[in-house]
Amino acid sequence: MSKEREEIENLPIYKKGMEIMKLVHKICELIDDDDKMLSSLKGQMFADAAMLSVKVAGAESGGLYDLKMENAAIIRKAARDLMISNHSLKAFGFKYVDYFDMVRTLIEEYRLLFIEWVASFDKWDYIIDRWGLFNPPGVGPFDKDVDDDIPNDNYTD
Repeated sequence: MSKEREEIENLPIYKKGMEIMKLVHKICELIDDDDKMLSSLKGQMFADAAMLSVKVAGAESGGLYDLKMENAAIIRKAARDLMISNHSLKAFGFKYVDYFDMVRTLIEEYRLLFIEWVASFDKWDYIIDRWGLFNPPGVGPFDKDVDDDIPNDNYTD
């Protein structure tokens, strides 16, 4: 295992994401594959749970502020979708829906780790997001990029 991968896997937010994914997997094992609605929901729940660690790894590997923030937004959506999955489980007659309260508790713990993790992003390691969504504070999509003033080394007379 590489040192970078080991560092990522030791992050508290990564570990909590893996804990959530394992619990969601166990709950999903209780869903009958013959039930089309619950089976579809099972796939979505597992995908959302997987995003909690996969996108942390992607963000940590990417480095740039805008890429980290993009991954953070995907994580937030996946966590929020997972958080409300219990309503769909209940609506479609899943008889063990109460087990999902454990997932919701873990997601709340994850949310607190998420806040700390996002606050740790290096706001000076960025490229301007020309779409305007994931720029660090004080940087706008129409700002001049100082890198545009650097001469192209490949230019020949």
